[in-house]
Amino acid sequence: MKKTLIALALVAAGATAVPAFAQDVNPAAGWFVNGNVGRTSVDKGRYDGHDTGYALNGGYRWGVTPWAALGVEVGYNDLGNIHAKNFFNDNRVVDRRKSELHGWTAGVNGHFNIDPQWYISGRAGLYAWKGHGTSNDDINRHDLDKTSWYAGVGVGYDFSNNWSLGLNYDHYDAKKDNLDLSTNMTSVSLEYRF
Repeated sequence: MKKTLIALALVAAGATAVPAFAQDVNPAAGWFVNGNVGRTSVDKGRYDGHDTGYALNGGYRWGVTPWAALGVEVGYNDLGNIHAKNFFNDNRVVDRRKSELHGWTAGVNGHFNIDPQWYISGRAGLYAWKGHGTSNDDINRHDLDKTSWYAGVGVGYDFSNNWSLGLNYDHYDAKKDNLDLSTNMTSVSLEYRF
């Protein structure tokens, strides 16, 4: 029993030492904040259009290797407002109010260098959203909320150990009660690492 405890203690110490060592050699490791601004698009049911959206995120990454860092993130986004369209033509429906979609994210992310400055990134997690809009078979406006999912990929350039600029594509799933406000966002991101 004593040998088992000693072996477990050594494994635990080694498991914590490897990420700490890799963090020193991977500039993407550590605390970070980033912001995205870009074009959002919806092409579901009554909604077919685009607007401007933004997202703010923060989190922590652990350096797994000199070229890979994996971490956790939380954030908030507002994915814009889009007018509902008439099924028979492109005119707006009687309800002049626009769709709305915004919410909180919590998930995992990765930063993978393909050379010393260029990287690809990925993220996925839970999306706790609130939305407003009209469904396909009901012209009444509904206020909905639900927890669903989000996922995205990106490519970017590390200007230094602290700053990077990226281009991202993200999908935010938002469906409930015959109302589908699922939104895609193509955005530019700026990240600062502490």
